Amino acid sequence: MGLQGVKAVFFDLDNTLVDTAAAGRRAIEEVVNALRSKHRCGEEEARVICDKVRAKLLKECHDPAKMCITDLRISHWEEAIQETMGGQANRSLAAECYFLWKTTRLQHLTLAEDTRGMLTELRKVVRLLLLTNGDKQTQREKIEACACQPYFDAIVVGGEQKEEKPAPSIFHYCCNLLGVQPAECIMVGDSLDTDIQGGLNAGLKATVWLNKKMTTPLDTSPVPHYVISSVLDLPALLQKMDHKINTNLETDHMVSSNEVH
Repeated sequence: MGLQGVKAVFFDLDNTLVDTAAAGRRAIEEVVNALRSKHRCGEEEARVICDKVRAKLLKECHDPAKMCITDLRISHWEEAIQETMGGQANRSLAAECYFLWKTTRLQHLTLAEDTRGMLTELRKVVRLLLLTNGDKQTQREKIEACACQPYFDAIVVGGEQKEEKPAPSIFHYCCNLLGVQPAECIMVGDSLDTDIQGGLNAGLKATVWLNKKMTTPLDTSPVPHYVISSVLDLPALLQKMDHKINTNLETDHMVSSNEVH
């Protein structure tokens, strides 16, 4: 597979290459079971605690200069436990829940064998870069847990940069790392707000939205160039893109030849 005009593909990590959401659900179940068996919580109470933590994670604003991510996330559990069970804050229980959740989630973060194979083959024809938003410590732990380093020419973590996706600066930084131009790169990710909007902001050649449900709202914004339901569909899409480009080039050549005569 030779790719006309494409020199690099940028991949998002969470819920694109690895199923972070599924790993998170497994981790929550472990915490629910521990709260029930070790701390005599009712199941409903344990699930309320976990639901509160998930809500806090979704709204999380982290400034690493003020607090490390570990302390912040223990605080999420501490607040959720106190809000649900009342009484005094229980930092030790909160820490136990957090570390169980974190450890279990990392254990279930895997780069599937077929995904590894796809990346290996794709890297034979283009350069590959992993571009992930998030706290430096958290994302580096995930990257190590799923052992994805060998499949990429470079890895960029948003929390280590001045700006994260969708800022154009982080995409241009990635281009400079690989020695390519934005118009030679494709961004693949599951988030319209960060991956797709960022790729558009940075002027990349194309954006590919991973939409596993393939149920697109009528008012989807921003609008990706392409949509796939599985990251494994990417090679076939790239071949279609390449064929379209080659066909256009052949047409242009025929037109110019006719003009000469």
